[in-house]
Amino acid sequence: MIPIAKPLIGEAEVEAVSSVLRSGMIAQGPKVAEFEEAFAKYTGVEHAIAVNSGTAALHVSLLANGIGQGDEVITSSFSFIATGNSILATGARPVFADIRPDTFNIDPDSILEKITPKTRAIMPVHLYGQPADMQAIGEIAEDHNLAVIEDACQAHGASFNGKRVGSFGTGSFSFYPTKNMTTSEGGMITTDDAQVAEKARMIRAHGSKQRYMHEIPGCNYRMTDIAAAIGLVQLDRIDEFNSARQKNASVLTDGLRDLDYITTPVVREGCEHVYHQYTVRTENRDTLADYLKDNGVGCGIYYPIPIHQQPLYKELGYTDNLPETEKAADEVLSLPVHPAVEEKDIEHIITTIRNRE
Repeated sequence: MIPIAKPLIGEAEVEAVSSVLRSGMIAQGPKVAEFEEAFAKYTGVEHAIAVNSGTAALHVSLLANGIGQGDEVITSSFSFIATGNSILATGARPVFADIRPDTFNIDPDSILEKITPKTRAIMPVHLYGQPADMQAIGEIAEDHNLAVIEDACQAHGASFNGKRVGSFGTGSFSFYPTKNMTTSEGGMITTDDAQVAEKARMIRAHGSKQRYMHEIPGCNYRMTDIAAAIGLVQLDRIDEFNSARQKNASVLTDGLRDLDYITTPVVREGCEHVYHQYTVRTENRDTLADYLKDNGVGCGIYYPIPIHQQPLYKELGYTDNLPETEKAADEVLSLPVHPAVEEKDIEHIITTIRNRE
């Protein structure tokens, strides 16, 4: 079976972890600081704050921008549950805009329809590794005095008009094992705003700037030096990983684009897509998924139930009508595109789909 995802961990990562363990500096320490500096430079921002998960990064990013009880944050329902739940965790209310059918990213026109006097922020999701329309979103945010908090958990290294995601507002990244790079588990917040950065650092460490002096509410969201050591090695390879994903995606698109029952991914002008997932659309998605699995091709559905239709959100009273989001949830199917997929695997995926009766 060709897996839908596979973390790439080598001897360099193993040695980096061993070195930290031998040093005795295991909790947040010098490796975390080194990783933060390197990730900030890579993303093109002044500050990076490491935390212990992508969800923590989203939560802290919101809190550090002053989002709280009674506020509204406009975001996409076509995402992993953490996007919505991180907003709920601040006491604010997620407000779901619809998506563009070609990119699966939040539609700026729908954002405009959702703005109310309670709106305090926009949280675009760079879904599957393709940047959202940050020019339009930035203009809306500026016109309405809104914070921009980027859910870049699937988009390490992606760029919009030559500028890396995570540098348009406050960025939130995940280093879960199946992401484009990993720390085993972890997250990162990126920003050019020194005040947001300082508050984020305090929130991740129980609301303190110095030991046993707690000024604001906070949590224990700190990253370990073990995770940071893995991250430093992976960060050195992220461009290599992304190039492999892009090459695999190009071959898949060339081999599938003429099929009338599949729509291959669209990359908008000015966007660098890093293909966390290679996602097609097809009306008979579940039938195709079963066929692929029966023929040794792993595949995934991201995401079969939009956030606004999840049991939790129905219980909270959400009754949104988001036609493009709901249609996408019924049609999307992701194919293996990660760097461990070999040329023969790509050929097998294409041949298998083309031979389908």
